[in-house]
Amino acid sequence: MGEYAMKIADIQVIRLDIPFEDGGTGLGMTPSSWNQCDMVLVKITTDSGIVGWGEAFSYFCARSVMAMLEDTVIPMLIGQDAGDPQAISLMLQRRLCLFGRYGITIFALSGVDIALWDIKAKAAGVPLAQLIGGMRRDSVAAYASLVRYGDGAVAAAFTAKARAEGYDFVKLHEITRDAIGPCFDRLDGAQIMIDVNCNWSEPEARDMAAWLREQGTFWLEEPTFPPEDHAQMGRIAQGLAISGGENLCTSWQFEGMIRSGDVRYPQPSVTKVGGISEMIRIAALAAENPPAQLMPHSPYFGPGYLATLQICAALPQPPLFEFLYVEPDAWLYRDMPLPQAGRVAIPQGPGLGLEPAPEIIAHYRRD
Repeated sequence: MGEYAMKIADIQVIRLDIPFEDGGTGLGMTPSSWNQCDMVLVKITTDSGIVGWGEAFSYFCARSVMAMLEDTVIPMLIGQDAGDPQAISLMLQRRLCLFGRYGITIFALSGVDIALWDIKAKAAGVPLAQLIGGMRRDSVAAYASLVRYGDGAVAAAFTAKARAEGYDFVKLHEITRDAIGPCFDRLDGAQIMIDVNCNWSEPEARDMAAWLREQGTFWLEEPTFPPEDHAQMGRIAQGLAISGGENLCTSWQFEGMIRSGDVRYPQPSVTKVGGISEMIRIAALAAENPPAQLMPHSPYFGPGYLATLQICAALPQPPLFEFLYVEPDAWLYRDMPLPQAGRVAIPQGPGLGLEPAPEIIAHYRRD
């Protein structure tokens, strides 16, 4: 493209609501019943006609994230150089520090950053992974991330179902021994992880961690509140691998966690942490501080899903890809890369690798 710099010419924010079925009640993990995927897409078009797609975290906060994008973020971006996502990320974080570098602000910036990296890779004619570490693998092992059922028999049945479909790893979101215990009997050689979503006190977590270690649990995720207290996680570990970080934003928050050694598997979420630019920094921190290994958090089905796959392709150590074990009414992509026998193929097209289906956007769009 010579010396020509791509400029941001237009930005659209698109909200989709795609219902899903999960076999449960939809209660227990979220503020109210959770039975649809709230998706805020960021569509950026350059003056050269290249279109990039991003996704901002928006579960139960879509209107707030859209307002931050439309009222605050987008007016600063028109005319900026679309080919330098990291510079734009830093500029936005500096300009918006008064409004906080976490939560809604960073959710919004994540969507912009993913879209800009999609553009950058498309302009280069390569999959995103090639720009952020290289395409080290063409598929990644996935784990079935089950919802919270609150019932041991139901959780065990879905554990067995996922195992029968070829998953070697299954993650539960149950928080009681009664609900977790029956699942160990249905693993048939698979590994199990437990995500508590910060529900236990430290004494309860220490007791449960000892039991889970005896059961051969692969990792225990976010056992206590607050999720930023990695020292507390370290006290709980007792020889059991701890994971966490889906609720942290920016590499700044991850630096303390990773350097402490308290958390074996840091879990940045690309739609929450600040996008690809921050994921690159976090991956470098993990590489410098073994045995920390990135396990990206990704219960998404839009550009965040594809961006996570590209990150998984580029990481030095083979990660596990989180697949939210639900059945949406529709997939955003015509050739959605879904797990097959416990593995997901990495899209090889330029940018994120796939383009959203216009008919799905038209059908599920909510204005």
